[in-house]
Amino acid sequence: MNGRTCLGLLLCSILSLQLNAQSPAPAKPAASAGLLNDALRKQQPALTNWDFGGSVRARYEVKDGAGIAGTPGSIDFRDDGVDVSNDYWTERLRYRVGYRDTWWSALVEGRSSFAQSDERWAYFASPTPTGTENRKGKGPESDTVDLHQAYFTLGNPAEFPLTAKIGRQELSYGDERLVGAFAWNNIGRVFDTAKVRWQHDWFGVDLFTGCVVIPEDDRFNVDNDHDWFSGVYANFTQVPKHLLEVYFFSRNADSEAISAGRSPQAPQPSARDIYTFGFRLKSKPAELGNWDYLVESAYQLGNFEDRRLPGTPRLDHSAWMAVAGGGYTFKDTWSKPRLGVEYSYGSGDDDPADGDHGTFENLFPTNHKFYGYMDFLSLQNLHDVRALCTLKPHPKLTLNLEGHAFWLADTSDNFYNAGGAPRGGTASTAGNNYGVNPGYDSFLGFEVDVIASYAITRYAQLEAGYGHFFRGDYIKDSLSAIGSQDANWFYIQAVFTF
Repeated sequence: MNGRTCLGLLLCSILSLQLNAQSPAPAKPAASAGLLNDALRKQQPALTNWDFGGSVRARYEVKDGAGIAGTPGSIDFRDDGVDVSNDYWTERLRYRVGYRDTWWSALVEGRSSFAQSDERWAYFASPTPTGTENRKGKGPESDTVDLHQAYFTLGNPAEFPLTAKIGRQELSYGDERLVGAFAWNNIGRVFDTAKVRWQHDWFGVDLFTGCVVIPEDDRFNVDNDHDWFSGVYANFTQVPKHLLEVYFFSRNADSEAISAGRSPQAPQPSARDIYTFGFRLKSKPAELGNWDYLVESAYQLGNFEDRRLPGTPRLDHSAWMAVAGGGYTFKDTWSKPRLGVEYSYGSGDDDPADGDHGTFENLFPTNHKFYGYMDFLSLQNLHDVRALCTLKPHPKLTLNLEGHAFWLADTSDNFYNAGGAPRGGTASTAGNNYGVNPGYDSFLGFEVDVIASYAITRYAQLEAGYGHFFRGDYIKDSLSAIGSQDANWFYIQAVFTF
């Protein structure tokens, strides 16, 4: 079964184009359609249906104790003279033009992603899949000029419940734990896909099918037509005090998917057919007083080929994930603090030799938001206990304080990075690298993050953050022969919307 036959439909929904016929409310930055749109629509109301604008983002990051892809021997938390320090600039420019009529709309958005001083290679794999080439370039977040989105929509949900959207577009569902636009990344993530949406007063249903686009610097980005992603996502709004979502995702990649791009900015998948069934239940804002909570869980079945062992028989896949969290907001207290706690679990493989694969497939997530801002982990073979505190001491200033405690779900499986790749091989020489080490303690460590964001105007925002990862026994034991260290991370970022 492949993505072309999995749903067999051309599908889509009209997401917000920022092309609404009303001027944005001035109260909050998010309500603005952008500086250029605001000015044009004020001067010429006839331009209300047009969308001209974009954004500029500049960020400086410092990473110490993080592996540098392409540098021999450089791995996360290593401390024996090998380079694990990297500081670099990234800038992203997006520019768009769109138009919306009563029954149709269209949008084209370009993107320029730049990087300076990044020591990471643009593409590095070991072993290198057949047909691909390791390339240093300007790093994995550089893509000088390319097409980010270009789509056409058909329909008017106010008049008829069925709408369609076809073309290159972002996909974002739920909190983006499994499917997201990956906006933190300097390039982001888009799909060449088609969606249809059925909207009702009680529910909405999206059906989609398509292929993820492969970012590749100095080449026009094309989709990986060997890696099909399809799904059904339904949201129910009339559940008392709650939002309920249920979903089915199908990812179907054949043996050529892994080498679909010669030197992609991100590794491509090995062969697999993964089917995900899940739900997400979340309290509506203010419906439970000062309390809020969410629960999400998903189960997967199918088959999977280890990317390190191409050509081997596919393994039967059975895995699952679960997330539960909640919080309390002190609305009548200075800075309106919200205290929260969250637990995330992604299954691991308890026996790599039994012919089955039990590691949860994280699909296309925005992991940066959930498992530590330092981006060391994904929802694979993981226990994550997270504590949060959000403060708003000024209407324009927000502070986020977070702490994480991480364990491997099963030490018979790998320690996976934020991109879903296993660190090390199937086994390691004791103390010299990561791998599968069932005799080690499962505790990975603690991470503490502090993030501050300030809205200068509705068009301009500043952010800064710091993180420290206190390594645990699993990391110390894995690198005991070569030395290990804690990791630090800092960033400062400015965003301007025009």
